[in-house]
Amino acid sequence: MTTLHSVCVFCGSRPGRNPAFSTAAADVGRMIAEQGWRLVYGAGDVGLMGEVARAAQKAGAATMGVIPVHLLGREQGKRDLTQMVITEDMHERKKVMFMNSDAIVVLPGGAGSLDEFFEVVTWAQIGLHHKPILLLDTDGYWQPLVALLSHIVEQGFAERTIMGHFACVPDVAALTSALRARLSPVVTG
Repeated sequence: MTTLHSVCVFCGSRPGRNPAFSTAAADVGRMIAEQGWRLVYGAGDVGLMGEVARAAQKAGAATMGVIPVHLLGREQGKRDLTQMVITEDMHERKKVMFMNSDAIVVLPGGAGSLDEFFEVVTWAQIGLHHKPILLLDTDGYWQPLVALLSHIVEQGFAERTIMGHFACVPDVAALTSALRARLSPVVTG
């Protein structure tokens, strides 16, 4: 029996200014469905979150949304998901999303997406997990972050090994290949 893989997607609750971000988010949702994986995401129906979820659902993917009670109105919590988890706070949201996924993908986003990225990278850095973390670098969006992390290493605030805890991929085709390489089939029973 093969167990379904789950891909956690961290991304913006806004669409951003570049239309390529929304296109890529929808492509990621469809790709997750086409691979037979489950989407785990922040349960919002706005911004890039909504794009990913709607595309995944339309293509037939199972969906798990995780949202803190205080964001139900603001992020317009999506009610038609396969599974919906309402948490008490943001920290619990991240933990539930992480615990229910086999890989983490970070699309363009703001402070919340950066918080989520840095938390899972920090957990990897201190040996708490070995899940793949992939930045979808649509139109070079994450290049300033990669440069900042290199600067942090150069200034002696992190070991060079931090750069090995994530990969930056340029497009959804490369993301698909990277995820497929890192998510071998899980066989149970």
